[in-house]
Amino acid sequence: MLVRSPALEENLHAPVVGEGFLHTSPEFALKRVLAAGLCRIYAVSPCFREEEWGPLHTREFTMVEWYRVGAGYLELMEDVEDLIQYCGTQMGVPLPGFERHRYADLFERFTGSPAPVDAVERQRVWINEIEKQLQSPTFVYDYPADEAAFSEIRGSVAERFELFFQGVELANAFSELRDPEELRQRWDRNNTARVKDSRAPHPVDERVIEAVSTHPRAAGIALGFDRLLYVLCNLSDIRQGQIPG
Repeated sequence: MLVRSPALEENLHAPVVGEGFLHTSPEFALKRVLAAGLCRIYAVSPCFREEEWGPLHTREFTMVEWYRVGAGYLELMEDVEDLIQYCGTQMGVPLPGFERHRYADLFERFTGSPAPVDAVERQRVWINEIEKQLQSPTFVYDYPADEAAFSEIRGSVAERFELFFQGVELANAFSELRDPEELRQRWDRNNTARVKDSRAPHPVDERVIEAVSTHPRAAGIALGFDRLLYVLCNLSDIRQGQIPG
């Protein structure tokens, strides 16, 4: 869990420990394992994020993350739906059917307008007007290309999906990027945004860039285990029993 670089995304803030960080997710290590030749891998891991404390956020939480060689992002929808349906059955919580909607279609449906071009305005509309309306288990896929993170880009969209249930984001999945130069450019852009926000840039982990250049076609997903329990147990605050941040 102690890593050289904690994250790609500029909005994630990791606890500093000595000359390293506590990881925000296990994805960097798992991408290296994927490149080493294992085809079906997973981790159930404690993760840490600073500046996250609220009914849906804690500084320490559990992530379930897995990767599958030969799969695309749409195929992982079947994995996560099977897993959550199984959990619901074991806990005696019947679940409604899972819906699937393109990101752009939800803007038209709930706002009557296309998604804003400006990323900040797009996020504002998404959070305030759309996300909370996704009460049934809903896969939202084909995000704008500028929200790709680690995903492949196809035309104007990122091959990525997120799962929402009761207005809560539970999982995030990608068709895994395999272009090391594209990854380096994304890292640079995100670090530029961090510096503009008066934050230290995330160190570039060359081992991850090398892994991206060698691993096969694959898809990966991260599921917030605490949030899954939050919705299945009908809790009002994910911080129950947690030490305050």
